[in-house]
Amino acid sequence: MSNPRRLARRARMLRWLLNLYPPYLGAGIRIQHIGPDLRSVKVCMKLTRWNRNYVGTQFGGSLYSMVDPFYMLLLIEQLGRDYIVWDKAASIDFISPGKGPVYAEFHVDDALLDDIRQQAATGKKCLPRLQVDIRDGAGELVARVDKTLYVRLKPQARLA
Repeated sequence: MSNPRRLARRARMLRWLLNLYPPYLGAGIRIQHIGPDLRSVKVCMKLTRWNRNYVGTQFGGSLYSMVDPFYMLLLIEQLGRDYIVWDKAASIDFISPGKGPVYAEFHVDDALLDDIRQQAATGKKCLPRLQVDIRDGAGELVARVDKTLYVRLKPQARLA
């Protein structure tokens, strides 16, 4: 694992780059914070005319877009180059209309990383299921996203 200063610099650069990503700019999505250890992310999306649907609330595609890559990115950073990490499946359950800014937070802890490493150690695929809630400014649940990721130890790392 990299040293803490290098990780913090990498987190700042990743946040900067993602905030300049054209689809996020157009949808009003902002990465507010990436933890200096690359284990957490907080993202926000304001309600704008560019992401408002026909009935005046947050467009569902933008709600999903705001949470799409983050578990994959965090796992790639935490597991390192010896692992293949992909998004495999996702579903979104819309609970209530997003009538203003919405927020989502992602966290990756040691227990999850240890479990993934243990399952992937034999070279078989690991399919962790992770969940993230999208909430409005008052903390009310707007949507819940279930993500399934694909993680596998690369063949050259299995031999070591």
